[in-house]
Amino acid sequence: MKKIFTLVFCLTTLFAIAQSPIGKGGKQLNFGVSGNSYYVPAYVSFEFGVHPDITLGPQAGMDLSFDYLNLAFRGDYHFNTLIGISQEWDFYAGTTAGFSILIGTENVTVKNGLYIGLQVGGRWYWSDRWGLNLEFGGSNLFGNARIGLSLKM
Repeated sequence: MKKIFTLVFCLTTLFAIAQSPIGKGGKQLNFGVSGNSYYVPAYVSFEFGVHPDITLGPQAGMDLSFDYLNLAFRGDYHFNTLIGISQEWDFYAGTTAGFSILIGTENVTVKNGLYIGLQVGGRWYWSDRWGLNLEFGGSNLFGNARIGLSLKM
């Protein structure tokens, strides 16, 4: 009986420690650059922890010549609990939905319209608050790769 109690205690502790680095009630700001075949925009997103492993939040991106704007809402599942890794790392996948708006006329290859995409990414936190993120994604309009910083709040 003592061994079963010890095993249950260890597994519970492992899953409590291995939850998403953001966690329920946590907040995180992400920002950086995103490259694809059409343009190189800047992006910003804000994540709210609604479950120990799930985050939701707004996202915006704009190309550096201010010709194109993307406004979306994203949701991500963080795999830390599932695969049992430390909070120094964060692996996630999710979906994004929003609108893409062509503001200028320079970039005629980008279209206005509904933006629906999928993403997969990871973060490495070098401190309690700061991390480096890398994400790959694709949508009905274009594919992209992002690199940037994450700040836990």
